Amino acid sequence: MSNTILMERDGAVAILRLNRPEALNALNSELMATLADHVADLDKDTSVGAIIVTGSEKAFAAGADIREIKDRTQVEMLEAQLLGEVDALERCRTPIIAAVSGFALGGGCELAMACDTIIAASSAKFGQPEIKLGVIPGLGGTQRLARAVGKAKAMDLVLTGRLMDADEAERAGLVARIVEPEELMSTALEMAQTIASYSRPSVQAGKDCVKRAFEGSLAEGLHHERHVFYSLFGLEDQKEGMAAFAEKRAPNFQHR
Repeated sequence: MSNTILMERDGAVAILRLNRPEALNALNSELMATLADHVADLDKDTSVGAIIVTGSEKAFAAGADIREIKDRTQVEMLEAQLLGEVDALERCRTPIIAAVSGFALGGGCELAMACDTIIAASSAKFGQPEIKLGVIPGLGGTQRLARAVGKAKAMDLVLTGRLMDADEAERAGLVARIVEPEELMSTALEMAQTIASYSRPSVQAGKDCVKRAFEGSLAEGLHHERHVFYSLFGLEDQKEGMAAFAEKRAPNFQHR
């Protein structure tokens, strides 16, 4: 695969690092296709319990690569579905953590939001500045941002193009945790290892149910959650987890 994405493993955790330092990790078609391929492969790997997506200290990703798309026509964009590979993260059953340092702008912010949760370094800057280029966010920015931070702040960010720092992003609900830059990867890894230590089917079920909360009515979500909850009583891991609790010992999950 292309070296625009560097992959490493730490036990049951896979780390995908965006690697276009000369362009502040701007998202081009090669990088996004490689990222999507890695995510799809990791999601099939039963030894992987969590994925971390990160960039560099200076930039998670500073947006889409404008040089690649600036001369494209409407038809070319439609036919190529350029950068649409971000949808691979949405399809992934394995939890994905975005570890964000520096700039996460435009497509970079959208990529982070396509992950399941975001841990931000105190240096992080988020924004959807596409309006300054005569366009709007096109990788989910108007939709995921509004769900994360609400209509008023989403309108503010999308229509003015201004940036918000990590503190504002956490207050708004975009970011789960803020840490110092030197603690970013260790914190993300700790979270990922915790998730990976639990029963894979149960973790995937939890992720699915939380996502359902944003896709339908409350009644539909509650109905889905309850039936998924009941279904988990068919797992060996449920029997082991509850037995371990009753016996005051650590569970030994087998992911089945």
